[in-house]
Order: sequence, then structure tokens, then C-alpha cells
Amino acid sequence: MGFLQQLSTLLFLSTMAFCMGNDDDPSFKLNDDVLGLIVFKSGIKDPSSYLDSWNEDDSSPCSWRFVQCNPSNGRVSEISLAGLGLSGKIGKGLQKLQYLKVLSLSHNDFNGSIDELGSIFTSLQSLNLSHNGFSGKIPNFFVMGSMKSLDLSGNLLTGPIPVGFFQTCSSLESLSLADNSLQGPLPTTLSRCSNLNNLNLSKNQFSGTVEYLGSMNKLQTLDLSYNSFSGTIPEKAMAAIDDLKELHLQVNHFTGPIPDSITSLKNSISSIDLSNNMFTGDFPQWIGTLSNLEHLDFSTNSLTGNLPPSMGNLKALKLLKLSNNKVEGNIPPSLASCSQLSAIDLRDNDFNGSIPSGLFQLQSLQDLDISRNSLQGNINVGMGAFAKIKYLNLSWNNLRSRIPPEIGLFQNLTVLDLRNNGLLGDIPGDLCEAGNLGVLQLDGNSLTGPIPDEIGNCSSLYLLSLSHNNISGSIPKSMSKLRMLKILKLEYNELSGEIPHELGFLGNLLAVNVSYNRLTGRLPAGGIFPSLGQSSLKGNLGLCSPLLNGPCKMNTPKPLFLDPDLYNNQMGDHRRRNDSSSTTRFDHHMFFSVSAIIAISAAVLIVSGVIIISLLNVSARRRQAMVEAALESMCSSSTRSGSLPTGKLILFDPKLSPVGVDNPEVFLEKESEIGEGVFGSVYKVSLGAQGRIVAFKKLVTSKIIEYPDDFDREVRVLSKARHPNLIALEGYYWTPHCQLLVTEYAPNGNLQTRLHERLSSTPALSWSERFKIILGTAKGLAHLHHSFRPPIIHYNMKPSNILLDEKSNPKISDFGLARLLTKLEKHVINNRFQSALGYVAPELACQSLRVNEKCDIYGFGVLILELVTGRRPVEYGEDNVVILSDHVRISLEQGNVLDCVDRSMADYPEDEVLPVLKLALVCTSQIPSSRPSMTEVVQILQVIKTPIPHQMEIF
Repeated sequence: MGFLQQLSTLLFLSTMAFCMGNDDDPSFKLNDDVLGLIVFKSGIKDPSSYLDSWNEDDSSPCSWRFVQCNPSNGRVSEISLAGLGLSGKIGKGLQKLQYLKVLSLSHNDFNGSIDELGSIFTSLQSLNLSHNGFSGKIPNFFVMGSMKSLDLSGNLLTGPIPVGFFQTCSSLESLSLADNSLQGPLPTTLSRCSNLNNLNLSKNQFSGTVEYLGSMNKLQTLDLSYNSFSGTIPEKAMAAIDDLKELHLQVNHFTGPIPDSITSLKNSISSIDLSNNMFTGDFPQWIGTLSNLEHLDFSTNSLTGNLPPSMGNLKALKLLKLSNNKVEGNIPPSLASCSQLSAIDLRDNDFNGSIPSGLFQLQSLQDLDISRNSLQGNINVGMGAFAKIKYLNLSWNNLRSRIPPEIGLFQNLTVLDLRNNGLLGDIPGDLCEAGNLGVLQLDGNSLTGPIPDEIGNCSSLYLLSLSHNNISGSIPKSMSKLRMLKILKLEYNELSGEIPHELGFLGNLLAVNVSYNRLTGRLPAGGIFPSLGQSSLKGNLGLCSPLLNGPCKMNTPKPLFLDPDLYNNQMGDHRRRNDSSSTTRFDHHMFFSVSAIIAISAAVLIVSGVIIISLLNVSARRRQAMVEAALESMCSSSTRSGSLPTGKLILFDPKLSPVGVDNPEVFLEKESEIGEGVFGSVYKVSLGAQGRIVAFKKLVTSKIIEYPDDFDREVRVLSKARHPNLIALEGYYWTPHCQLLVTEYAPNGNLQTRLHERLSSTPALSWSERFKIILGTAKGLAHLHHSFRPPIIHYNMKPSNILLDEKSNPKISDFGLARLLTKLEKHVINNRFQSALGYVAPELACQSLRVNEKCDIYGFGVLILELVTGRRPVEYGEDNVVILSDHVRISLEQGNVLDCVDRSMADYPEDEVLPVLKLALVCTSQIPSSRPSMTEVVQILQVIKTPIPHQMEIF
């Protein structure tokens, strides 16, 4: 007798015995617990055999791992299976566990709907299903009974919260629905959960107002962040919540002033985050009364007014973030009394006056950013030599003082940014006394004197930028000790003499600019110097380079005579430009964050359309049937038999509906087909009441997942990969013989067409456009690799899979489709990826098929080379075959790599193109472990474009 048959018989006998026996007989009830858990176990996968001790022959499960029993009745009371790598559906076996109080299945891979759970766990007090793959809508009547804690966060739940969900929540103390795709306004029945202590609805798509909060007056933690809530925060609601400790409303659409009623929380509140909203009005003067406040973040709003002196009363404050507002006046000196402060971010405001010297004496302070204000006066670090500060940014102010040498004693300082302040005097020789400084930016000041020889002590420097000053003298040989240096910017100074040939041994240098100085002689023979372009060298009338016009001045006893007027006239305009840059707050040198350019919402794809009134009278059910019939016909080429199985169109966005399809036959028209990729044909279709354009991709492979539930689970996982540089997955259609994916539509086609198949009337891509595509693609891949566990691997990086939206922003398509294959076999790679010739990583040809993120990085490196050179990855001539990566690598070794750059680009910055090419060659290394991660790639690209370190995310 097989196990399942035996189990079925046992269940039948147990049911009969239970119906006929005495309820007080414990033998039957103990058997119920065993049977229920064995049925539950039989329906799931346990790859690590954690549940091996669960044996159907045991009379009691109380000795099993992860199971606890109530000693008074011997019944199962708690099951904790968190983080065991289990998968599958929960099933109905747990219905037998009538005395179960605590169930935790978090951090596994369970899937399916939670519809059945509402009636199963009426006796539960704690249910944790977080961080799984549960999908679908929340059931209308989820029987909570005596439930005190419910956690459904980190799943794939969609739709609005039904009104009936909170009908029986009077016992609920903790509720988390965070990190799903729930939407719509919150039902007013939420107010029935009057005993809630913790409410977390963050990272969803909820909207509407929050007037009902006052009825939950026992709240201690409220997190509504990363949604679309709007309106004002009601004064009465805040006043009614007496014991609130944490308030997180960041990244919503709240408006109006910050309510004064928050002062009623002065004895309890420890954390307030209202950042990235639209709050207005003056900065609240009562903030100093919140004596227990530890974290305060009002950044990115429209607050005005001054900071009150009472800020010094916040003795427990550890983080203060007020950036991107319109706050003015002085930074109150009393802020130095907040001795626990570890991070202060006041950048992008209108503060004036001097910097309180006491800030540098805060022994806990690690990050201080007061850049982009109107601060004046001296930089007085006082006794701050022993401070723990790591990040110090005072740039873009009017601090016309000397650089205090005491900064060099800051033992932990890694980033020092003093750009564009009008600083005077010499660069202190002991600025790197502590030896940990990684970034030193002194651009756009009025510094004079030489670069000190002690600069060689800055052994951790990877970015040194001294441009747009009046620095004189020679470049010290000691700079050759900076083995970590990647970026060196010395342009627009008065440096003279030869560039020390020892700098050619700095193998990590990615970019160097010494333009507009008085340098002479030959360039160093090694490193990056033989590849420097004209833009990095011009303005030095004595440098010896074939790229420069003018005399070559060698180091001879008698100097060559240069026309001083010629030199001074050439430099004059640039000096005047330099002088103005140090006094003007915002000019063309000001740094704008690359992420601010990329962060364009995908919502601009929605196009308003006029809906024909007669369509409103058409039956939605009939329209659905017509659409699905058309989809079945589309799939007819994939089906051998004459009879077509019926499928169902699933759309994740409720705004998308087949009811909005004017003509279902559009699915069948040849004109709707807009392309064909590795996995199948692509069709353009209008869906929804507003006529939103989407793309249908028909999958054509025999290795697609066979079961609809498994297919649904994998597609929903991919649908959670939302990023400005990824094509969004909107739904699917499934039958056993045909599968379609519904995705976001990109109106500007793909990069392959734009780069290699453009019409003569279409202008070539500029360097800025190409760099935007490179950086955006890198960010999208980094999101796939580092935001999911296991990471989502693309397997097929190439230009045809990089789509362009209406503003030519790159969007990666076809990512993760290999997850829909039952096996990633070698013949699948050969048959399906042969169109990616030249992009496929060499390790994919090995028998072991060790596929990981490094394969994508290889393809990305080839894509960079293709964008910079304009050539295909493999080109066939009459007598030879040219492999693009090998060609560029050889050209770099021979010193003529810039000859590889696409000639259709009229102008391009050599100091950006060259390091980008070097990065591409690193990405295409034959050894996978030598390739960088995509996070590292993004960081390098950001440094190349604008050499400033990414703002620390400690705030």
C-alpha cells in the first residue's frame, strides 16, 4: 500500500472514529494532530529535510522539531517553520489542529491564495505568513476570532482591502500588510481595530485620506510610508493617539502644515519621518518639546521659517534630516547640545550665518551635510580632532576662510567636500594625517600655493579633485604613492613643470584632467596617460602631445620662449570663468545627481483617450469572451490539435481591462505584430478604459512550465520587479499549449534598431544619450541582481532587449524569462540564444553551465562596447572575423583605443569615454570572478560621469 493511499485510509478511519467516539477521549484528538501535520507535510516541498522527524507512525507530534504542545492537554499549540526554504501550498491539513495558537511560516516560498485561511485559523492568536509568494486578493471575511498578531507582509497580494476584512479585529494588536501590491482607500471598518498597537501598511499602493486614525488610540507604531495617501494629517487624530512612539508617513502625497497636535506625544514619540511629501508652512517651533525624539526626518517638503533654539532640548536625538526645504536663518548653536546626534543633513535650504563650532565637538557625529546653503564665516573645528565624523560636506556655501589643518586629525574621516566656497590660502600639508580619507574635493575655490608633498600620505584616496583654483608649483612625485586613486582632477590651475613620470604607475586611474595649467614636457609613458584625450590636456602650451597645437617645452636649462600674451590671453577667459564659479551659487559646474535625471515615473506612458460612448453599453462578459477567443486564435499556431483549450487573461493592474478593447480581432492582425524576440512574437494592443498601450509576448518554447499554478507563481514574482529601467510585467494568458505575457509598451522601439538599423534621416545617438542608456541599463540589472533572493538573472543581455520609452530612457525587457523554463538545458541555450552571438559569456559553453549574475555582466560589457564603438559584437570580413571585445582590448594596449569610438558622434568627452571602455573590458573578462558586481558597475559609472561619491544612505 503506497504512502498516499495509506494516509487516505488513516484519514478516513480517523474521521469515522472522531464522529463516533467520545470528545473527551484524548487518543483521537492526539491522532488528529498527527494526521493534520502529515497531510500538511505531504503537500509541500522540504529540500533540506527539516521535517524528517514528522513520522505518521507516532502517536503524538509533541516531540517533533518546530512543534510545541500545550502541557495541560497535550495538543499542538505552536508551529514555527520560519526560514526553512519550504515551498508549495498550505492545504487543509492544518484544519485538524483545533488548539493551534501560534503559526509562523514566514520567509519561505509558500504560494497560492489565502482565501481558505480565513475559516481555518479561527482559534489562532498569532499568524505570520510574511515573505512568501501568496497571491490574489484578501478574502472579504477573514475570521480573526481571538487573533492578536497578523503579518502578511512581503507577499504578492493585490487589490483593495475588503470592508469585511476588519469585521472581527477587536482583539488585534499588531497588523502588517507591508510590501505587497494592495491598493485603493482603506476601509472605514479599520477603525474597529481599537486595540491595535502596531499598524504597518507601508510599500503598497494605498490612496485616500487618513481621518479614521483617531479611533485607534492605542497605536504605538504607525507606518503608512511608500504609498499614495493624500490630504492633511487630521489634528484630532494625532491628539487622540496618546502613546505613539513611531510615526512613518514618508513618500506619500500629504499636504498642509505639520499638525500641532503632535505635541501631545511629547512623552512617547521617538521617531518621526514625514519626508518626501508636500507639507508646507513654517518649521514647527514646538519640536523642542519632544524630549524622547531620536529620529526626525522632514526632508524634501516645502517647509519654511527658522529652526528654534529649543532644538537643543532634544537630548535623545540621533538623526536630524531636513534637506530639500526652504528653511532659513541661522543653524541654532544649541543644536550642539544634542550630544547623541550621529547624522545631520541640512543640505539644500537657505541657512545663513556661520557654522556653529560646537557641531564639530559632538562625539557621536558621523555624518554632517550642510551643503548648498548660504553659510558664511570660518570653518572652526575647535576641539573636534577626536570626533567620529566620517562624512563632511560643506560645499556650495560662502565660507571664505582657510582650511583648518585640524581636519586632518579626524581619525575616521573618509569624505571631505569643501567645493565652491571661495576658500583661501594653502592646502594644509597634514590634511591626511589620519590616513583614512578616500574623497577630497576642493574644486571651485581660491586656493593658492603648491600641492603639498604630504599628499602622498593620503594612501586611501580614490578621488582627488582640486580643479578651478589658483594652485601653483609642480605636481609632486609623492602623488605616485596614491595606489587607490581612480579620479584625478587638476584642471584650471597654475601648475607648472612636467607631470612626474611615476604617475604612470598608478594602475587604478580611470580619469585624469590637467587641462588649462602651465605644464610642460612629455606625458608619463604608463597607465592612463598615453590614452588621454585633448580635453584632458588642452590649455598647456608646453606639453608634448600630438593632440595639442603649440610648442613642446622640454626640461632644458634654458627655457623656450613662449609668447606670454598668447598664453595669458588663452588662460584669461578661463580664469575669469573660474573666479565667477567660486562666487556664484548655481552655475554650469554644479553637481546634479544622476539619479535625479533617471528618476522619471513610468506613469507618463498613460495616454488619455476618448472613449466611445456606445462601448459603455457592451456587456463586459461578452467582451471578455471575445478577447479570450481572439487570444486562443492567436495561439492556434502553437497547437497541433484542432480543438483549442480555453484560457483566462489575468491582468495585475485593475486599470487594465479587456473590456476596453475596441476590436478584439486586433490580436489577430499582422499589423499588431511589432517584433519577434528569442522567446516569441510581440504584439501591440490597447487595453483598459483609457486605451493604454501594452505589449503581448507569445512564448514559443517546449520547455515552459506545464502547470498553471507554477506559471502563475513565477510570473507574479517577476511582476514585482518594478524599476524605472525595467519593463513592467502586467499580466499573462495561459493554456497548456500557449502562454502570453502582458508587458509595458515602450514607444521608441529597441536599442538594436536605434543603434544599428537607423534610417539615414535619423540622427545618431549622442554621447549623453549613450551614457544615459549605459547607466540606466546598469541600474536596472543591479536591481534584478541585488533586490531579489535568489537574484533574477537575465541570461540574454543584448541591444534588442533594451527598449526605449518616449524620452529614450532604457528599459530592460525579457528579464527572468528563464524562470519560466522547466530546465535551462544546453540545447535551450544553443537554440534560443544563438541570436545573442557575441553576448553570451564563455562559461555558458561549458558542460557545468555555472550560470549566475556574472553572465549578465559579460553581456552588459559587450553592450557598452557596442554603444561606444557603434559596431556589432562579431563582424565577418572576407578574410577574418573581428571580435569586438578583443579588438578594443588590443587597441587599448597599443594606445589608440579612441580610434574605436563611433565616428557618428560629433563630440564626446574623452575623459568619460575612455574609462567607460576600460570598464567594459573588465566586465567582459574571461574569468567570471574578475568581473565586478552590477552595484560596483553603477558606482563606477556615477564616478565617471560626475566624480563625487554617492551620498551615504545612513540618513
